[in-house]
Amino acid sequence: MNTDYLIIGSGAVGMAFADTLLDESDAHITMVDRHATPGGHWNDAYSFVTLHQPSAYYGVNSTELGSRRKDESGPNSGMYELAGGPEITTYFDKVMQHKFLPSGRVSYFPMSNYVGDGRIVSLLSGAQTAVTVQKKTVDATWFSPSVPSTHTPKFTVAQGVRVIPPNGLPQLWLQREGQPVPNKFCILGAGKTAMDAAVWLLRNGAMPESIQWVVPRDSWLVNRLQTQPGLEFFNESIGGESDKLAAFAEAKSVEDVFLKLESLGQMLRIDRNHCPAMFHYATVSTGEVELLRKIERVIRKGRVQSIAPGAMVMDQGTVAMESGTLYVDCTASAISHRKSEPVFEEGRIKIQLLRAPLVALSAALTAYVEAHGADDAHKNQLCVPVPFPENLAGYVPATQNSMMNQFRWSQDKALRQWLRYTRLDGFGKMVAELDKADTERQAVLAQLRTRAMAAMSNMPHLLNASPMV
Repeated sequence: MNTDYLIIGSGAVGMAFADTLLDESDAHITMVDRHATPGGHWNDAYSFVTLHQPSAYYGVNSTELGSRRKDESGPNSGMYELAGGPEITTYFDKVMQHKFLPSGRVSYFPMSNYVGDGRIVSLLSGAQTAVTVQKKTVDATWFSPSVPSTHTPKFTVAQGVRVIPPNGLPQLWLQREGQPVPNKFCILGAGKTAMDAAVWLLRNGAMPESIQWVVPRDSWLVNRLQTQPGLEFFNESIGGESDKLAAFAEAKSVEDVFLKLESLGQMLRIDRNHCPAMFHYATVSTGEVELLRKIERVIRKGRVQSIAPGAMVMDQGTVAMESGTLYVDCTASAISHRKSEPVFEEGRIKIQLLRAPLVALSAALTAYVEAHGADDAHKNQLCVPVPFPENLAGYVPATQNSMMNQFRWSQDKALRQWLRYTRLDGFGKMVAELDKADTERQAVLAQLRTRAMAAMSNMPHLLNASPMV
């Protein structure tokens, strides 16, 4: 078969790219994925997983995710809804079934491997399909995370020790006859998955004293209040962005940036007595943080090396453990650290992060530039990859590159117009809808632009003061 674009992966990135390419060109697209339905890693996620940030600017550009309602209960109360895993996979499947396939310009190969050289192999039958790609092969797997249900732990587990991924927590009622539901838990890992597991346990009746938490590194967390897309949150979102840039402009070091942002309520940490050494854009509400602070049995001895029935061997010693403890493995990394490469090459596109941390916007914008850009050199000037932070110092180049990309986009009239109204950029749409007669908010926008220049001027100093390690 012939196709213009062969997209490897039908997760959020591949779907967002395909959606915009369909709308901005007359190209034929072929998509291949190992999963049975679109959605990528969301198909393997634990049932209680939700987005970090509002549904309003996640997914594909053409189709709203959710209904822009606000949560009225729970730790996200008062803020815009967060789609859960089942809702997200259903959403992507509807986009495929109701838009992509009926267009007549998309061929979809689920449960299939792309093995290179234009060959697609069915996982179920072994049948091969040869594809001639007229324009480009698109790698939409750059962001592919490791998820708890499919990864292999790096620690060893002795016989008699029970370790489950967070996927297994809602199924704990399915015990063998005579086997009690466990009431002692140990969460392994300190990322957003571990936080989700801890919040789930606490909200479903587990006592805080029954939970132990292995935290190799504490993390700075983004306050979700600063990510809300509605105009009623203008002061928190746009005003917060302005305050963030002021912190970058005035800080003496990267650590100082985070402390200034904490004082503004933009950054949060769970334990105020421990200075975080990690930042991966994990986004939470203050309500979630208050729940997590109820867990006082925190183990800070590095990573787990092995687990025996009565003990955990860790990087910095052995910890005695209670008999019957259920271990919840949250050590899979949601971040795939790869060295940045040019997005556009001869016959190939490697979709990467263009504005941290918005992967769906980055993918859709890549498609827009592919459809309208002059040549690969020009396209690469508009799409400079943003390195995802591996530590606190990484927050500086991630912010710097995102801002430089935003400036380049603002100089392209057509792209600037597209960005003003794409739903995947919640802040851009908010600014576009702002009444020009609203002098107070217009002043905040003017202040943001001034602070952006000051922040950019100070970033080389911050990089020198806090070298990447």
